[in-house]
Amino acid sequence: MKILALNCGSSSVKYQLYDTSANKLLAKGGLERIGFVGTFINHQTTHQKHRLECDCSNHKDAVNMVFKFLTDEEFGVIKELSEIDAVGHRIVHGGELFSKSVLIDDNVIKGIDSLSSLAPLHNPPNLQGILAMKSLLPEVAQVAVFDTAFHQTMPETAYMYAIPLKWYEKYGVRKYGFHGTSHLYVTRRAAAMLKKDIKDTNFISLHIGNGVSVTACKGGKSIDTSMGFTPLDGAIMGTRCGSIDPAVPLFMIDKEGFSSEEVNTILNKRSGVLAVTGRYTDRRDIARVASEGDKFCQLAQNMEAYKLKKLIGEYYAILGRLDGIIFTAGVGENSADARKLVCDGLEHFGILLDDEKNNNTSGETIISKDSSPVKIFMIPTNEEIVIIEDVSAILNGTYDNEDFTYSFEK
Repeated sequence: MKILALNCGSSSVKYQLYDTSANKLLAKGGLERIGFVGTFINHQTTHQKHRLECDCSNHKDAVNMVFKFLTDEEFGVIKELSEIDAVGHRIVHGGELFSKSVLIDDNVIKGIDSLSSLAPLHNPPNLQGILAMKSLLPEVAQVAVFDTAFHQTMPETAYMYAIPLKWYEKYGVRKYGFHGTSHLYVTRRAAAMLKKDIKDTNFISLHIGNGVSVTACKGGKSIDTSMGFTPLDGAIMGTRCGSIDPAVPLFMIDKEGFSSEEVNTILNKRSGVLAVTGRYTDRRDIARVASEGDKFCQLAQNMEAYKLKKLIGEYYAILGRLDGIIFTAGVGENSADARKLVCDGLEHFGILLDDEKNNNTSGETIISKDSSPVKIFMIPTNEEIVIIEDVSAILNGTYDNEDFTYSFEK
């Protein structure tokens, strides 16, 4: 069975084509900077890698580019799209409608669409991938894997808000959490690296990309996470403000006459490090200009690290004991400077970064000092393999989100 995993992020599309019968990855890749200048695709097969600049103004263009690469005569791995047996999609927001992975039908599509206002940067591009596949391969089974599902284990004390109860009862207003497939994957890999049963571990996982979330995981289960009702809450992000005084939007509506839609756009698409720097969302650009002395890029770096430090402290307090902190996603995996900014000053927590290891990471790496009571991990995330395993299990009738064991846990 050939399963395609599509992971449409706010400014990226990652993909993997996997042959489960041969237990073999056929191809993987990703498009970055979608909708920005300099969009490019990295496409990798077992024999070769390709990096090409391309023009993708939206996620539909990006998905079509993925299809082109998979079927290309020179570097494709299938002759035609009909060779794909099933497709799994990462869906950011499942609300209270979806608490586990499900086969996609028209009702599921309607449900995902109805939640788009809660994840305006994600659910719409997620749907674009589903609808593109439905148009091209209408007979192929599609499965939705929800970011929010992993966080269904949070206790009421963590996910309920101190607001009128009827808001929750009528509209489902509560904390949901996101990046669940990523946090699931990296915590299980960290447990394997420590040679410990996941049920005996306590981790703080930092998914730092264009979107950023921090999760406290106890025994392999999420007990709290930084994103909330929507992916806007929590840490400072590429274009999202993260946690702010909830009166600020009301104040600006009063002062500027903004509509709720305008405020939503500003907080989701014009805030974060983009607002602080005035021009950049890509942390590589920010780091480069900061090193040249730009005070606003330096401020953006320090603000982002400061917020992440605070979240580590909060979650350490509720976990009580900590085996490790994990850096993952685009920035967490690739920026040694960002990891150092976060870890500096946490030595009193037993978090001791080894600068040489941090500057020379390759694949899954422990970057803390050997004497560090709390281990620091850099683990490349693999949300796509979580999606693929969920799709395979659902189609084979072996999926149980309470007890399902993933092969990468070993």
